[in-house]
Formats: sequence, structure tokens, C-alpha cells
Amino acid sequence: MISGYPTSMAANLEIERKFLVPEQPEWLGECASEPIEQGYVALEEEVEVRLRRRGEACTLTVKRGSGETREEREVGLEPEAFEELWPLTEGRRVRKRRYVREADEGAIEIDVYEDGLEGTVTAEIEFGDEAACRRFEPPPWLGRELTGDGRWANRSLAVDGAPEDAEGAGHG
Repeated sequence: MISGYPTSMAANLEIERKFLVPEQPEWLGECASEPIEQGYVALEEEVEVRLRRRGEACTLTVKRGSGETREEREVGLEPEAFEELWPLTEGRRVRKRRYVREADEGAIEIDVYEDGLEGTVTAEIEFGDEAACRRFEPPPWLGRELTGDGRWANRSLAVDGAPEDAEGAGHG
């Protein structure tokens, strides 16, 4: 096991909703956080192969699908393997700090982007099933829902930057 990730492939469905947070909440600094670097080795219309370093943990992830529910498989990597593969992501990377805020429905992950995406803040919440996903009533601070808008997927942000309609995200 590498930093909390099993060395064999883990398969599951990812059920989540994503939001554009119009401004950083004042309480954000009170939340646990860690830096994330991620880059994309391969991108197809419905499939992505991603490298991620989250804190000290390194992973290779394959995601398939779009919208609220996607298939996801993840495998832990030794740091040396991550470093060997990282150059393959040149031109398709994002850096951000992820904050975690607990809510009744589960953890809300708030990403504050860096580099060319400074001023962009998004939030995602994962659900155990589709019914819970549909029942979720987002608090007002989460802002506009982005779920299913491919322009706001991390893969798109890594390649194209923030969409022009990024009002309230430091880009509008």
C-alpha cells in the first residue's frame, strides 16, 4: 500500500456534482488542505488518463464517462514512477490547493486553482448513490452548478484554461 492507495486497481463509480464558487469563503483557512498537482497523459472524448500527486500520495487514474456518474479506476504509484511519467503531461496540467469541509451529505472538496487559473474556485461533493446526489440542496455559497459542463472539467481547465464565462472566478 502506497500512502493510503492499494497497489492494485480499484474500480468504482464516481457520483458527484461540481459548482463554481463565486468567492473564497472566509472560513476556508480553517479547513484541512493539501496541494494537488495533476496532469493528463491521454485524453479522448469520454476517457482520460491522469497522474496526480496529492500531498505525498501519487496515483494514476483512468476515468470514463461524463456528467454526474463516471467509471473510475485508480492505482497507487511510487514517487519514482510518477516522476518518470510526469513529463508526458506537459501542456495538460493544473495545480491547486484542495480544502475539505464536512457537510451533512459528506465532504465538500473546494479547489483553489493556481498558476494561469488563479482566482478560479470550484467545489465538488461525491455521493454514495444517485438518489443522494439528486436530493442534495446546495448551500448558496457553492454558487453556479457546473455538473456536466465539460468546459469546467479539470481536463479542460488543464488544456484550455477557464471558460470565458467564468464570472466571479477572477476571469470574467
